Amino acid sequence: MLSRFFKIQDIENESVMFFGARQTGKTTLLKQLFPSARYYDLLKSDEFERLSRSPWLLREELQDCSSGELIIIDEIQKLPVLLDEVHWLMVNRDLRFLLTGSSARKLRNKGVNLLGGRALTNYMFPLVSAEIPDFDLDRAVNNGMLPRHYLVEDASRRIRGYVGNYLQTEIIAEALVRNLPAFTRFLEAAALTSGELLSYNNVASDCGVSAVTVKSYFEILSDTLIGYTVPAYTKVVKRKLIQTPKFYMFDVGITNYLLHRSHLKQGSPEYGHSFEQFVMLELIAYMGYMQYDNALSYWRTGSGIEVDAVLGNAQVAIEIKSSQEVRNNQLGGLRSFATDYPEARLIMVSLDKNRRRHDKIEIIPVREFLTDLWNGKIYNE
Repeated sequence: MLSRFFKIQDIENESVMFFGARQTGKTTLLKQLFPSARYYDLLKSDEFERLSRSPWLLREELQDCSSGELIIIDEIQKLPVLLDEVHWLMVNRDLRFLLTGSSARKLRNKGVNLLGGRALTNYMFPLVSAEIPDFDLDRAVNNGMLPRHYLVEDASRRIRGYVGNYLQTEIIAEALVRNLPAFTRFLEAAALTSGELLSYNNVASDCGVSAVTVKSYFEILSDTLIGYTVPAYTKVVKRKLIQTPKFYMFDVGITNYLLHRSHLKQGSPEYGHSFEQFVMLELIAYMGYMQYDNALSYWRTGSGIEVDAVLGNAQVAIEIKSSQEVRNNQLGGLRSFATDYPEARLIMVSLDKNRRRHDKIEIIPVREFLTDLWNGKIYNE
């Protein structure tokens, strides 16, 4: 059994909203952590139907619970009206709730009860390397890190089913878009932009829809936790810098599927793209779990000089290359960054066999980098 790095913060004293994309392992984890908690699963049609018809049943069923008792409601975004009952039970019966969801979209709609700030928000990511004994890098780069996908040798059928299930349950069932064929084309275009500067106009041209529509589609990916944006680092401007955010799909296996990439081998350009996305997703997950808000960005000058990741207030700059032996000419981005931020720690993550140092730049093999990252040796706020 995998031991998840994630720990639900403050559950002993607070109610928590707990979000994560489908199949990241939320339900499995909660049943392991809280096996005796009362559990409402809104993915069950009968449970959903009866509480949709009569939300007050929740209040009546929980009236006699003990003060401080924990109640879990899975996929709360499917029935936001229950939040009124949850709020009443929190205030009047002193119950604690753990509310899970794979989308925050409906919960942001006008008029939805957000519990008056009484619930903390936590996020769960796909698997990370620190959670997997005998972690297999090539499998991660090919299959991605959703538990059901990483744990099998060939995940192609499962990934195809995941994308189809996402379209059916999140997009059609929740009526998030009117034009499903256009959104399906958009998913492929979004995968192409993973790790690239976010350009609504370029994606709109590829999909045959307006830039306004594309912007709303990217918002859907963010709200359903299928994509992340990484902002540009511009706090200290010593030269003209790009300020457009970058976009990353939440899982490299999904990106590979949408781009029809499979059986990626080290040394190929496709492997390099997936390798960079994988390392970035590890950084995103680490910063998320540590609750280092707004501490991850990237840096790019107007002339195209770039650093893949900047941590904190320019404390750490990280470049990611799938090279088996990083060369001097691949270190230009980090050198330029050091010119503007001379106190920064400079790291190149690669497939090098051994750790080494080139002037001020640390060249760290990816496995050592991941171990250091999750042990808090790369960045601590």
